[in-house]
Amino acid sequence: MLLTAAIWGTAFVAQRAGMEYVGPFTFNAVRFALGAVSLLPFLLLKTEGPKDLPSRSPGYRRGQLLFYGFCAGTILFLGSSLQQVGLVYTTAGNAGFITGLYVILVPMIGLFFRQRAGTGVWIGAVLAVAGLYFINETADFSLSFGDSLVLICAFFFAAHVLLIGWLSPRTATVPLSIIQFFVCSLWSFTFVFWKEELVLSAILDAAVPILYGGIGSVGIAYTLQVLGQKDAPPGHAAIILSLESVFALLGGWLLLSEQVSFSKLTGCFLMLAGMLSAQMQRYRRKGSEITSSENTLSQS
Repeated sequence: MLLTAAIWGTAFVAQRAGMEYVGPFTFNAVRFALGAVSLLPFLLLKTEGPKDLPSRSPGYRRGQLLFYGFCAGTILFLGSSLQQVGLVYTTAGNAGFITGLYVILVPMIGLFFRQRAGTGVWIGAVLAVAGLYFINETADFSLSFGDSLVLICAFFFAAHVLLIGWLSPRTATVPLSIIQFFVCSLWSFTFVFWKEELVLSAILDAAVPILYGGIGSVGIAYTLQVLGQKDAPPGHAAIILSLESVFALLGGWLLLSEQVSFSKLTGCFLMLAGMLSAQMQRYRRKGSEITSSENTLSQS
């Protein structure tokens, strides 16, 4: 998931370049389709499938897999599209901060599904949100139309993290990823023909950003998210994935020569502290289990 955050963060550079040639729905439609196609060869490896899954898992039957893939792809489409359209009406700083609220929304929504979040996760979530604030240097915060769209998008991203957290241990990773990407792409193409104009020359002009966004950000990163969440609780996952903003900062500094202020460095420190806080409780629990096992062995 840390690698996922790194790819997503540096993809902001590609996304900024690509949006100079195509609209938000066109960019998403092509990159998610490319991401799905890039994973098709991995189906031939047959490293996992129904025979590797419990009979009651959603990945055991194709109909169930298609249904859950459709749900995940639809949520992914709503989150990514609202974010892209919201950026037209609000600043990047406001959008980055509001989108990052999914970090704290994940454990809050998880409470409705009886998913307990430890103290370390809550402290980490608060630190991560504070870090996002400092990174984006949002001094005067107010909800405009664009801000409202991005706020709604944060709820969909939180829902996606929770859904993937539930599906990933029960579902074949590659098929689930391919289905959700194709669904997201189809929804995006629907809005392209309704709201935008599909111009092949513009897509070719944005080929490099779209290739990185499709193969890297979608094909590789979202699949790594599914793999990573097989073993990580949703609350921990959300905080690690929130480091996307830190890598976006580093990508802008290294590739676009953007200035890094003391405020942004403070935000990076807070987010790293948040990630460590969320993980410390887990490591302590593992350490206690190891100590308990050693005591049992010594007594025997």
